[in-house]
Amino acid sequence: MNGFRCVVTGAASGVGREVAARLLAGGASVVALDRAPCSERVRTVETDLADPASIDAALASLDGEFDALLNVAGVPGTPHRSDESVLRVNFLGPRHLTERMLDRLRPGGAIVNVASLAASGWSERRETIAGLLDTGSVGEGVRWYAANRPDGLAYTFSKEALVVYTMAGALRLRERGLRMNAVLPGAVDTPMLAEVSETMGTEMLDGVRAVVGRHATPADIAPAVVFLASRDARWIVGSTLVVDGGLHGAISSGLVPAPTVR
Repeated sequence: MNGFRCVVTGAASGVGREVAARLLAGGASVVALDRAPCSERVRTVETDLADPASIDAALASLDGEFDALLNVAGVPGTPHRSDESVLRVNFLGPRHLTERMLDRLRPGGAIVNVASLAASGWSERRETIAGLLDTGSVGEGVRWYAANRPDGLAYTFSKEALVVYTMAGALRLRERGLRMNAVLPGAVDTPMLAEVSETMGTEMLDGVRAVVGRHATPADIAPAVVFLASRDARWIVGSTLVVDGGLHGAISSGLVPAPTVR
């Protein structure tokens, strides 16, 4: 990836940090959009993904064109974080950033969205998700969510929306010479996992670990993200790549029951 110019959100920690490190090791340059400082080899632009004005200011500070946008940052839902903030950071903010980056991406460029295995049931709410996708701004999205309030966790719905946005936009972006795909990780052993357990429950996470043997590390997830950003993935468009150690396959085949979220 020598000469690649990449924008990575969430590069200060977890999967985002590992993605940035692998891009740098492959010869790419990285600009990180994050609320916290990143590696000294990465230019960090302080950005709040919940705030479209902050995103616009970050983009205004960037020069030139890029080869890839990697939307890695995300937050879990917890009793201490509002549903609106989860929706903003996990979907509405990345969508705002992506749409405004399109004219800054070179032909052949790639967008990779990191969603979650929790979003694998998106098809059951496709019509509801379409309503959110029909909104045109962060503010409209927030108002739609407040008026429609889908059942279940805001985290799950936000990641489902990100998955459907990825697939629905694939051909539109293909016409512009761009690709967009998503990675769906299972549980990843990062500091955020403790927050995930507050919402989804330790029993569910323990059940997942029992099936596949361990939780993933950032090093298990980052190669898939980097691959989809590379030109080697040039014919992969609008796809969702599950990276979970085999859990989804075991559940889909009926080998094990789906874990229950409390």
